[in-house]
Amino acid sequence: MTEQSVKPAASERRYRANLQGEVDGAQLYRSLADAEPDPKIAEVYRRLSAVEEAHGEFWERKLEGLGKRIRPLRAGWRTRALGWLARRFGPEFVLPVISGLERADVGSYDSQPDAVAGGLPQAERSHARILAAIAGGPKGGLPGSTLGRIEGRHRTGGNALRAAVLGANDGLVSNLSLVMGVAGATVDSHTLLITGLAGLVAGACSMAMGEWLSVNSARELYQQQIDTEAGELEQAPDEEKEEIILIYQAKGLDEKQARALADQLMANKDTALDTLVREELGIDPDELGGSAWTAAGTSFCLFAFGAVFPILGLFFLGAEAALLAGLIASGAALFAIGAGTSLFTGRGVLFSGFRQLLIGFAAAGVTFLIGRLVGVSLAG
Repeated sequence: MTEQSVKPAASERRYRANLQGEVDGAQLYRSLADAEPDPKIAEVYRRLSAVEEAHGEFWERKLEGLGKRIRPLRAGWRTRALGWLARRFGPEFVLPVISGLERADVGSYDSQPDAVAGGLPQAERSHARILAAIAGGPKGGLPGSTLGRIEGRHRTGGNALRAAVLGANDGLVSNLSLVMGVAGATVDSHTLLITGLAGLVAGACSMAMGEWLSVNSARELYQQQIDTEAGELEQAPDEEKEEIILIYQAKGLDEKQARALADQLMANKDTALDTLVREELGIDPDELGGSAWTAAGTSFCLFAFGAVFPILGLFFLGAEAALLAGLIASGAALFAIGAGTSLFTGRGVLFSGFRQLLIGFAAAGVTFLIGRLVGVSLAG
């Protein structure tokens, strides 16, 4: 399909949409570079931003070829929100989200002949090669764990943003459903408030304990694997040395180079163990999944934050007015949570917000009806 076979209006819309995407990408990587304390990683982000800017210029030239005026573009709300979160909480907080969006968008140019002719699909896939070029440059390169952070695949990291949004959603939907279920059977405000507070505390404690057990179990498993590896290194150093040689041969070194590097590493048992743990087991011994107590506390607070919305009105209003106020507050929070999920799903804000609102109110409606049926049967 040639450019002449496509209506100019359709081409213009596509060019402007592509240009907006590149403006967003360039701004996002600049924000990450500004927030990144490690100068080597910041340089990677700046290089990625330059790639996106070059792509933006490509689409600007296409628009000029149609005789269209190019107005200055501002980064979209999602880009600005992710940039703010990166500056506030650090780049690692948003990296998994950005990586997921990047992977979802990687084939967007494949079906556009002009983009293919301009080499944009290959350039979009070349970010990993840019990282490799920087890793081999005069600055001394970047370790594998650093590259893993940039690519959003750090094993012991996590999607903190996704967990925060979903944790608050769990508290909101579960306590809203609980309060509405009891409201179906009784409208006594005192009973509803006690029910809501009990649901908040019980749910938050349950979530915190579950998170503590999960993280602590993972830490104990990782530590057991490290101890096993340390024992093998002590009892069979020659076999472990051969493993190191095989690891580095698999990375592209010839046998002579791999053997020389293994000799160097084996000269220090701590260094050899660290290498085996990272390369063979895929574990970062400095983190081991993070703090179980921090994870538990965070989970408790997120659940409690969501769970408080359905019972806000019960502190100040009578039963019926309090229920209405709780529904309004919960509806606003559900919409906000849905909008928050669009940060990492790429869907529209209105679609995500109203979908979450519908699901949350549907759950509350079902429990209300069940509570009403139970209340009527007990009263009869």
